[in-house]
Amino acid sequence: MKSYGLIAVLLAGFLMGPAVYAQQASAPAGSTGQCKDGSYTNTASKSGACSGHKGVKEWYGAASTAAPSAAAAENKMAAAPATPGNTPKTTAPAPGGSKAASQPPATAAPGGGPGMVWVNSSSKVYHCQGDKWYGKTKSGSYMSEADAKAKGFHADHGKACTQ
Repeated sequence: MKSYGLIAVLLAGFLMGPAVYAQQASAPAGSTGQCKDGSYTNTASKSGACSGHKGVKEWYGAASTAAPSAAAAENKMAAAPATPGNTPKTTAPAPGGSKAASQPPATAAPGGGPGMVWVNSSSKVYHCQGDKWYGKTKSGSYMSEADAKAKGFHADHGKACTQ
């Protein structure tokens, strides 16, 4: 007689699993997500969701074809025993919450060259050739280092190009 109760509990568990999954999958795509700090977000666009909440942990609902494969790979890494070869990699967000803010554009502005610096007109900082921001800030122009100093610009982190 006692085995019927155990079977009933197991059967209820098997029936509830798909129901919970179906409830999560029925949410509109990209509208509900869980933040890494445990809070939830409900937005029309995913841009900026969970900012200030350590980022997005998981999106509920239908996702693009690329997202399930990334999520599946992450879940496999989490389920596998930790060994030196399969340790999951985590990245910390850039200060200010945006990775794009700390990365310069891929291509530099045309011009420049030896003896020229890139002056960022909005920050009044000049960047030397070879610097990651050389020719890549939103607003600026090329000029000689002497001209930049004469116009009130200062070197990035106080490091002049020529000694």
